[in-house]
Amino acid sequence: MLRVLGSPKRLCTGVTRRESLVAGGLSLFGLTLADQLRANSPATSADRHFGQAKACILLYLYGSPSQLELADMKPDAPVEIRGEFRPVRSTLPGCDVCELLPHTSRVMHNVTVVRSLTHKYPIHGVAYATTGVPDIDVAMELNPHDAKHWPFVGSVVAYLEAQKRATKPVPDNVALPFPFSSRRKGEVPRAGPYAAFLGSKYHPHFTRFEGTADRKITKTLQQDTIEFDEPYVGITPDCRFTLGDAGQLPGDITVDRLNTRKSLLHQFEDARRNHTPTGDPFREQAYALIGNEVVRQALDVRRDDPRLRERYGHTLFGQSCLAARRLVEAGSRFVTVFWDEFGLAGSGWDTHWEHFPRMRNELMPGFDRGFAGLVSDLDERGMLDDTLVVVLSEHGRTPRIDGSKGGGRDHWSQAYSALFAGGGAARGKVVGKTDKIGGTVTDTPVSPKDVLATVYHLLGYDPHTTLTDRTGRPQALVPTGSVIRDLFG
Repeated sequence: MLRVLGSPKRLCTGVTRRESLVAGGLSLFGLTLADQLRANSPATSADRHFGQAKACILLYLYGSPSQLELADMKPDAPVEIRGEFRPVRSTLPGCDVCELLPHTSRVMHNVTVVRSLTHKYPIHGVAYATTGVPDIDVAMELNPHDAKHWPFVGSVVAYLEAQKRATKPVPDNVALPFPFSSRRKGEVPRAGPYAAFLGSKYHPHFTRFEGTADRKITKTLQQDTIEFDEPYVGITPDCRFTLGDAGQLPGDITVDRLNTRKSLLHQFEDARRNHTPTGDPFREQAYALIGNEVVRQALDVRRDDPRLRERYGHTLFGQSCLAARRLVEAGSRFVTVFWDEFGLAGSGWDTHWEHFPRMRNELMPGFDRGFAGLVSDLDERGMLDDTLVVVLSEHGRTPRIDGSKGGGRDHWSQAYSALFAGGGAARGKVVGKTDKIGGTVTDTPVSPKDVLATVYHLLGYDPHTTLTDRTGRPQALVPTGSVIRDLFG
């Protein structure tokens, strides 16, 4: 039952304020009466975009790509701003893209580019970008267990869906390719994609990658230069994904467990054969998923045509995008693909060092094939109109290139870009503008909270729907966000 803190005060009806709020918080689906009325109001029911997306695939580029090497190039700026890459024409008039994105250039007529994201936190605030939390700081970023965190957008979707229906064969909140922030060395795990006050039942179901990297790469972190096999650059075709430990936070997973060499599939089979009912509904849910053939087949990308797999690219990101499409096709409502740090902290898209070599050799080719492959595949299957694809990051990169080895762009949250395709987003549109160096928004400023409000709206959830936090207080999904109507077709 909803409990509200504070002293009991009688209203003129003789009912206490606390009892009134408790009663107002009860409904068929655990939402407030106001939420129920709002969901059926003319403002939402008459909006043809509301609920147009049956599913969402979030492609999260951790570390943050540069807006100047994505879709907001500034070819007339000085070389210390524009860098060494040239723009190429895309199928979206008025939106050239980087020369390293030839496949993406051919699907841009299906994409809306928002060039005017902006906020005040130039840190790796994954939680700020993907939850309704109003503020973030470095301490929260580095502590997934901080009580001030709010639930991840995928966790909210899973929670709201669970109020409406019985258990589904395919979970509504799956994240690929492995538990977030679990494959880097040198720092503590990062916060972001967790259920916070909704409870561990609604953490993402993280997959495990089973495969072998077949390309080596050298990465630099300050004074350290290390060479290792890099799956984001290339993997062997026999790779696959299996469902990992549902509901685990960093700190709950041991090093031995992360580093085990035994096949996870064999572990799952052993666990299922030896399982006896525990009475714990969360654990029972996990065991049910272990034995779920629908999920297993959806995650097994080897079942797809080899020619299609090649279109996505034989990289960790590309094959994760393919698995995401398969999960959505199987019925999952929200799937996230993280391009995560691997090997070293400060990797992913965090290009403080060797910006141009890494963009050319490590980052852009894999993104190009994966993103273009996903958009074109969804379109050819007739799934793009009701599947929302969002490319998001926590901030952008500095317009001016610094003098570090290979060039570097540091954190920059004053202006950056995001990409949207399908699910109600316009086919072929540019929203917002930046100044001549891509450093300041000059038209249609958009916040990460506006992005979340728009995602919820397209999925059919009013962004003002309330959840109950740890103190028993109602909190809107995105209290400070507004739907980006310029995004719609």
